[in-house]
Amino acid sequence: MSKSYSASEQAYVTVKEMIVTGELPGGELVSEGDIAGRMEMSRTPVREAFLRLQVEGWMRLYPKRGALVVSIAPGEAEHVVSARWLVETGSVRAFAADERIREHLVVQLRANLERQGQIAATGTRAEFSAADADFHRLIVRAGGNPLLDAFYDGLRERQRRMTTHSLERDPDQLSRIVDEHRVLADSIEAADVDGFATAVDAHMRRTHGLNDRGTR
Repeated sequence: MSKSYSASEQAYVTVKEMIVTGELPGGELVSEGDIAGRMEMSRTPVREAFLRLQVEGWMRLYPKRGALVVSIAPGEAEHVVSARWLVETGSVRAFAADERIREHLVVQLRANLERQGQIAATGTRAEFSAADADFHRLIVRAGGNPLLDAFYDGLRERQRRMTTHSLERDPDQLSRIVDEHRVLADSIEAADVDGFATAVDAHMRRTHGLNDRGTR
């Protein structure tokens, strides 16, 4: 972690990562003192981090009791997947006709896929969820729309948390996820927007245990 971070920023980044990766599971009540002890810092920056995480909806504070880690809400996965589908398919549609952008993106996606394969073999769920998020983020970035970029960035941690939770529930799906990512890269290489739209919808729904709604 960068030494230029303030203590409160360090606490914020660390605690948020612990929530995203499931080290602090939803429904768990944690105290400022416990986190401060783990991080070897005073309670003040941890308190500031907790307040910030409450504003973002990751925690709920209870005076003199601690902070409750907010669980993934019913329906949240459906909402996140629907939002991601709109942004990702819209991004692919925006650059599909530009062969130069497609070729550059496919090179990046293939490199990410190699990394995913390595992590699937020897890495952790947290590492894989980060690589998974980076794969989809590359697709959105190629669309060249800064507003969609910023919106998608706001989904990143929720996406990672959902993926980590899904992998904890069914770790055997790692290889399937990588294979489905290859299909997405192939669709982009072929400029097959409709094929990508169908494949990414099915991919996200299978990963997060949602009902398949078929072609939209």
